[in-house]
Amino acid sequence: METTTEKSLEVLNDLIEINNDRIDGFTRAGKDLGEGDIDLKAVFEQFASDSRQNVQELSAAVGQIGGELETGNTVTGTLHRAWIDVKATFTGHDRKAILSECERGEDAIKKAYRDALTEDNGLLPEHSALIATQQQVINEGHDTIKALRDAQV
Repeated sequence: METTTEKSLEVLNDLIEINNDRIDGFTRAGKDLGEGDIDLKAVFEQFASDSRQNVQELSAAVGQIGGELETGNTVTGTLHRAWIDVKATFTGHDRKAILSECERGEDAIKKAYRDALTEDNGLLPEHSALIATQQQVINEGHDTIKALRDAQV
């Protein structure tokens, strides 16, 4: 049977991986934008920066409980980034298509944070508070991407 510390460690490392996916996804999406999309590039850079901060905080929490730190990405995230690459190739770096793919990624991280905060995860209280704080920023990012996507014609 897993201890509370082991459960927290698993959840923290899962969130580190998906934040790494988010960093890579927004970095790649930013490269797929054209010169006329400076506004989106700034948004994507901010969201990648937010996730770098999340990774630092989550990594510190893993260290505090003496766990082994995950440094990679999820298999799903790697596939998602590949899909952004394919989509950009076929759409000619179309802004709405890129935003749609980014929203899919934001849906995934939003779900990961929601799942992390379920009662049966048995998180340590300090980890629940950290994750809840990060979740607010993730939810705001999702809403921003959705609004930008919806504004495209």
